[in-house]
Formats: sequence, C-alpha cells, structure tokens
Amino acid sequence: MSNPKLEVLTPQNSQLIIIDQQPQMAFGVQSIDRQVLKNNVVALAKSAKVFNVPTTITTVESESFSGYTYPELLDVFPDHKLLERTSMNSWDDQKVRDALKANGRKKVVVAGLWTEVCNTTFALCAMLEGGYEIYMVADASGGTSKDAHDFAMQRMVQAGVVPVTWQQVMLEWQRDWARRETYDAVMAIAKEHSGAYGMGVDYAYTMVHKAAQRTAVPHELLAAVPAK
Repeated sequence: MSNPKLEVLTPQNSQLIIIDQQPQMAFGVQSIDRQVLKNNVVALAKSAKVFNVPTTITTVESESFSGYTYPELLDVFPDHKLLERTSMNSWDDQKVRDALKANGRKKVVVAGLWTEVCNTTFALCAMLEGGYEIYMVADASGGTSKDAHDFAMQRMVQAGVVPVTWQQVMLEWQRDWARRETYDAVMAIAKEHSGAYGMGVDYAYTMVHKAAQRTAVPHELLAAVPAK
C-alpha cells in the first residue's frame, strides 16, 4: 500500500503510548477541562485493555516534580511497569524506544501532556528516526493554553501526524457491532465515559429494549474479555 495511513486502526496493527499523565503536568493544562481530559485518557486506556492493544506508560520526574500517574489510570493497568524518564522527549529514553519496538507495530496512538512539548517532540522524532506512524489523540492530550495545543497539533499534522479522538480510536478498533467478544465492554465504556452518547445508550437499553436499570457500570466486563 502506497499510503499506510489509509489503513483503519485495528487491535492488531496499532499500539498505545500514554505520556506524562501526571497531576503536576495536568495542573498546567488550559486547553481542555482537566476532568474531561482525565475521563478521556482513562476511557482510551480501558479501550486498549479491552482490545489487548499493547500499551506503554511513561512518566517524567514523578517524585521530584510531576507526581504519580492518575490512580484511575493505574487501576486499568495495575501490573504495568511505568517507564520513568528525565527527558521531556520520551523518544530520548532507550526504555521507551525498546518498548515500542518490542510491540512490533508501526501505528502508535499517543495521549500525553503537554501537547506542545512532550507530544510534539516524541511524534517528530518517532517518525523521523523510528519510521513510526503517529495517531495523536487530541482530546486525551492537553497544552498550557488553547493556542499551545492547537498550534502544536497543526505543526504535527503538517509533519504527517494523524489527529484522532479517543472515541474514534475505540470505535475504529471495534469496527463491527457483530464483534460480540468486545461489544459489551465497549458499550460499558461508552456508557461511563461518552457523555451524551452514553446517556443515549442507557436510554435505549432501559426505555426501548426494557433492560433492567443498573446503578453502576459493570467494571468486571473489562476483566472478562478473553486474551487473544
């Protein structure tokens, strides 16, 4: 294929990297509501877990400056090793490069803080030096101002980065509602994290299809998805 970016994201051709989703980094975000940001990042992580998409989580200066990764994110991947760095650019760290290479997939979905620093430098270097395709999750990333985020996204897009959103990625991985092995888990994520869409799903289940009303999202569905 002459243009690999024409390929739809699948659970088999992509991997995810989560960069510096830490409280001190989030404190500086002004381009998106911070609670919305956390919601979107956690939803993306849950989606990756449902589809067994290899996921790398990297942090910067956790104890001296940035704080620890959001507990809601760690709950999704409780046994994941966190790759700690000193460099603002994740690509500079050999551990990160090794993890990406070990996953063996050239399409890298990225959610990180801040868009104009850590995301941009990683994306440009990973494309230039590693030959990766970068899919930047715009609503699971944030910058220190709207301009900082927007112009960083523009710079990356001009360089060949593909802009996406977290729900777009999840539904691209699902692709077909006949994929029953992940259907219930995807619907659970949508109901919990997708706002108006999730409310609509709840309404359809209970009022149209007369399903029993639930008081909480069945988190056990995440653990019930069989490994591939």
